[in-house]
Amino acid sequence: MKLAEYFTGLRSNARFKRTTQLLLLWVVALPIAADERLRATTLQAFDTFDARQGIAVDKQFFYAVNNFRITKHRRSDGAPVLQWDGISEQGPLIHMDSGMVWEGKLYASHSNYPAWPMTSSVEVWDTNTMEHVATHSFGIELGSFTWLDRYNGHWWGAFGNYDKVQKGQERPYGQTIRTQVVKMDDRFQVLARWTLPEKVLERIAPMSNSGGSWGPDGYLYLTGHDHPEIYVMQIPAHGSELRWVATIDAPEIHGQGIAWDRSSDQREIWGIRKRDRKVFRMQVPQVTAPDNAAIVSRVRGPGQFKRD
Repeated sequence: MKLAEYFTGLRSNARFKRTTQLLLLWVVALPIAADERLRATTLQAFDTFDARQGIAVDKQFFYAVNNFRITKHRRSDGAPVLQWDGISEQGPLIHMDSGMVWEGKLYASHSNYPAWPMTSSVEVWDTNTMEHVATHSFGIELGSFTWLDRYNGHWWGAFGNYDKVQKGQERPYGQTIRTQVVKMDDRFQVLARWTLPEKVLERIAPMSNSGGSWGPDGYLYLTGHDHPEIYVMQIPAHGSELRWVATIDAPEIHGQGIAWDRSSDQREIWGIRKRDRKVFRMQVPQVTAPDNAAIVSRVRGPGQFKRD
């Protein structure tokens, strides 16, 4: 039999057609690195003295977050107007990270990084007075709590873990692969957890996921600790790994905390550059990701059951 005739026969075989269709569907559903690469545009830059860890923003002010200080600045001219000062890194608050504003309160993630064992908390300030007004302790939980946000009626955040071996310790600080994004209820009780894609973990190692903020498009925007880029994620239709849909180059920032400006009807996100304490207001392009992939499956009736 000629080779051409052989393949013609295969193509006419119904079982071959079905197998090929399933194989193609399986290949399409495989998790791959995000193809879409976009670029943020810087709209404004501000000089501060506390933008070392993260940033929060509301309609009139932005809040530069340091390890144990937060300074409130006017958006109109960048001038500092109030500062909460935790005095020193000896505590009780020693390592704040990202912040966000919700209903007149500033919420910040906090941990005892780099001490061991890892403990974490949520800390709350009144944005008018900058007085500390509330706290929630996670105790020894899933890692170091690095960011939090409010979205779709729930609290969200991440517990970072690190491949870095801290000074005076002998083992990696939790291992980056153990970093998890969490969904929480109003009492900060964890309801669900997701891991990060392997390629993102490789990119942010030996550190972890430092910042996160939900966009108006329903995507979750994450940052690492060092690189000038933002990873756009989607909650998966199945499984426990976040779906990576795009990467946004943000050359002015170097990872750390980010915050969507929810007072703007434009696609504006704020970030920081740790080395010189600068704050940046940026515009990010629209993300056009394909639909969330469904599980490739088939429901079988009597006489069709598959057996190994």
